[in-house]
Amino acid sequence: MAEGKNYLNHETTIWSWLTTVDHKRIGLMYLFTISCFFIAGGVAAILMRLELAKAGGDLVAPDVYNVLFTLHGAIMIFLFIVPGIPATLGNFLIPLMIGAKDVAFPKLNLLSYYIYLVGAIMALLAIIPVDWISAWLPEFLTNFLTWLGLSGPADTGWTFYAPYSLETGSSVIWMTGAAFVLGFSSILTGLNFIVTIHKLRAPGMSWDRLPVFIWASYATAVIQTLATPIVGISLLLLIMERVFGVGIFNPDLGGDPVLYQHFFWFYSHPVVYIMVLPAFGVVGEIIPVFSRKPLFGYKAICYATLAIAVFGFIVWAHHMFTSGLSNASAFYFSLATFTVAVPTAVKVFNWVSTMYKGSISFDTPMLYAMGFVFLFMVAGTTGIYLATLAVDVFYHDTYFVVAHFHYTIQGGAVIGLIAGLHFWFPKITGKMYNEVAGKIGWVLVFFGFNLTFLPQFVLGMNGMPRRYYDYPPEFEWLHTLSTIGALINGIGYSFALLNMLYAFIWGKKIAPRNPYKSLSLEWDTQSPPIHENFEETPTVTDYPYAYGVPVKEAV
Repeated sequence: MAEGKNYLNHETTIWSWLTTVDHKRIGLMYLFTISCFFIAGGVAAILMRLELAKAGGDLVAPDVYNVLFTLHGAIMIFLFIVPGIPATLGNFLIPLMIGAKDVAFPKLNLLSYYIYLVGAIMALLAIIPVDWISAWLPEFLTNFLTWLGLSGPADTGWTFYAPYSLETGSSVIWMTGAAFVLGFSSILTGLNFIVTIHKLRAPGMSWDRLPVFIWASYATAVIQTLATPIVGISLLLLIMERVFGVGIFNPDLGGDPVLYQHFFWFYSHPVVYIMVLPAFGVVGEIIPVFSRKPLFGYKAICYATLAIAVFGFIVWAHHMFTSGLSNASAFYFSLATFTVAVPTAVKVFNWVSTMYKGSISFDTPMLYAMGFVFLFMVAGTTGIYLATLAVDVFYHDTYFVVAHFHYTIQGGAVIGLIAGLHFWFPKITGKMYNEVAGKIGWVLVFFGFNLTFLPQFVLGMNGMPRRYYDYPPEFEWLHTLSTIGALINGIGYSFALLNMLYAFIWGKKIAPRNPYKSLSLEWDTQSPPIHENFEETPTVTDYPYAYGVPVKEAV
C-alpha cells in the first residue's frame, strides 16, 4: 500500500466500512459483491454448457437446466451487469473526475448499496429448492417456506414471460420481487449521479470539458432514472397477477401476455445501454491515453452518447417482430433500430481515428479496449440481421440471438468493466498488477469468448432454437466447440481477476500517482486517493482537446 493516509486506511474497522459514506469505499463494496455474483452466474453458465457439450442430456435433468438458465440470466443481468460499471467505477471515479469531494448525497449512496443487498438476498431465497429437499425438511418448515411462496427455484428465464410465469409453481414472486427492489437501488444511484454531475463540478469544469466517462455515466443515470420504474411497475403487476388473479397478463382472465412483453422490453432495451454506455466511456478514456493522441471528435462522441440514450427508448419492439405487430409498427421499429447504428458508428469511427498513426502501447487496458471495439462491431453488425424483418422471422429465438446478445453484453459491458478495472487499478489500490499475467488473461478471455459464441451464430443460422435442453446430433460438434470456448473464457476471467486480487492483497509494486500520464483529474491526487479526494479543490483551465495526453505531447 502507498505510504501515508488514504481512503483504505483512513479507518480500519469493519464497522467503518459498513457505515461508510465515502464513495470510493462504497464502490469497492459494490465491486466485491457483484464479483461474487459474477462467479455464481458464471458457474451456472459453465454447467449449462457442459450439459450442452454432448447431445442426449446426461449431466442435469431438464427442470434443473431450466433453473440454471434462469439463475444465469437473472444473476448476470440484475445483480452483476446492470449495477456493473455505474455502481463500481462510477461510484469511485465520478467525484474524482469532476474534482468533487464526494457524490451529492453520500448517505443515499450507502442506502442504495443496502437496498441492492436486500434485493440480492431476495434473489438468493428464490433459488432455494424447497420442492427438491422437502423430504429432508421438517414438515412445519416446508409448510412455512411454501406459505412464503418459496416452493422451488425460479425457472422462467430472466424475462419472466407470462403466461408461464403466472402458472409455474416455482418462486417467481421472490425473484421478480428481487428485481423490483434492485430497481430502487438503480434509480437512487442514477439520481445521485445526475445531481453530482450537475452541481459538484470543479471550477472551470464546464460541460464541454467533461471526460467522456462522465458523459457516458450521465446518460446512463438518465436512463436508470426514467426506464427503471417501467420494469418495476411491470414486475409489480406480475406479482399482483399471481397473488390476486387480477387478469392483466393472464389470457384466461381477459389479460394480454403480449402487453407484458411491451412493458418488459420498454425497460429492457434501454437497460442494454445502462450496461453498455458506461463501457463506451471507459474505452473513450483508455484509447487516447495508450495511443498518445487526443481523442478524435470529442464533441461528436459526447453527442453520440446522448443520442444512443434517446434511441434506446424508441426501439423496444424489435424484440417482438414475431408477436403479431402490425406491418406499420414492425416497419417503424425496424427503421428505428437501423438508425441506432449511426451514433454507434460515430463512436467506433472516432476510436479508430484516435488510434490511427498513434504511438500505441499495448498494455493490458489497451488490449481489452481494442478487444471491446472489435467485439462490439461484431455485435452491431449481427444486430442488423435481427433488425431486418424478413431475416428476424427466421433467426428469432435461435442461437443467433444468444450469440448477438452476448457479443453486446459480455463483449461490451463485461469486457469494458475488466478494461476499466485494469486501467484504474493503480488509482484504486495504489498497487501495480503483473502486466504479463494481465496479457495472458486477455488472450484467454478474447480467444475463449470468440470460440464460445462464433459457433452459436452458425447454430442459429442452421435453425437451432435457444433455451433447449437437448438437440439433434448434427449440432453436437458446434456445441462442443462452444463449451470448450466457455471453459477457456472462464479460465481467462479467473486469471484476470486473481491477478488483480493478488496484486491488491500481496503485491509489492507501488503505483506512481499517474503511471499513464493521463490528463483526467482523478490522476491529480495520490494513489490511492486520500479520504477527501483532493488536498484543495482543483481548478480546470484547459482540458478536452488535448484529451488523454499532456498538451506538449499532443499530436
